[in-house]
Amino acid sequence: MQKTSASRPRNRARLGHKVRYALKHPARVLPYLRRAGRDGWLLLRHRGNHVAYYRAVMASDTARNPAAAVSGVTSHDQWLPIGQLQFDYLVQHGLRPQDRILEIGCGNLRAGWRFIQYLEPGHYFGIDISPDILIEAKKTLVRYGLQEKVPHLTPVDNLTLDFLPDASFTVVHAHSVFSHTPLEVIDECLSHVGRVLAPGGFFDFTFDRTEGSEHQVLREDFYYRTETLIRLAEKHGLVARFMDDWEQTWHPQSKLRISHPGADPAGERPADAVRASPLV
Repeated sequence: MQKTSASRPRNRARLGHKVRYALKHPARVLPYLRRAGRDGWLLLRHRGNHVAYYRAVMASDTARNPAAAVSGVTSHDQWLPIGQLQFDYLVQHGLRPQDRILEIGCGNLRAGWRFIQYLEPGHYFGIDISPDILIEAKKTLVRYGLQEKVPHLTPVDNLTLDFLPDASFTVVHAHSVFSHTPLEVIDECLSHVGRVLAPGGFFDFTFDRTEGSEHQVLREDFYYRTETLIRLAEKHGLVARFMDDWEQTWHPQSKLRISHPGADPAGERPADAVRASPLV
């Protein structure tokens, strides 16, 4: 379904929106107040450190429901289609078994288990700020019998990617990560991702798009204008392309594709066009 301008989210931070939403969904008011109270306390504990704050949010959410912690869904049957959508989209854009994928915010491998199953052994590298959710990721590996694919799963406390070698990944992927990330952390990621991205490779990420004022809710959900993120990529010598065909999917977020200048931003890559340095 086409996501039109009219379907872009309203400014959820405005009092008027909150009042209208509360009147329309009274049963959700108490859960929202509980979450706001929890988040307020965590913000005080981790003042000025968004990664530490959101790690604490993830720990709390994972303790309740690991599937809901990364996707907002409450059952495995709801969890599966979101991962399938991500996998199908990358395959349609030329993903091959020999590609090397870095998944930023891999969570409990909602899409990651499909990537691992499809890729050659050792070609998947997932990172996340939440050790709790990575424990759930290991359970997903066991559930689908993917141990012999030897994926790499690593906790991180920033997005500098400084422990990874140069030009290592032909595909970098981040789904529903920047929708929970302040601009300074996105800037940090974009300032370093070009180093680990192989020539001819690309970095796909989704974000919550607004065509009005940029805003955040509870320091958990962030809404950006497309041009803001495109300019940020250009600041770091990268090329950004808005993925119009992703807008045809049912997923509510939008998608940008980042690449080095001169690379095909559509991701239509000849079989030998992309080569990554071997991981050691």
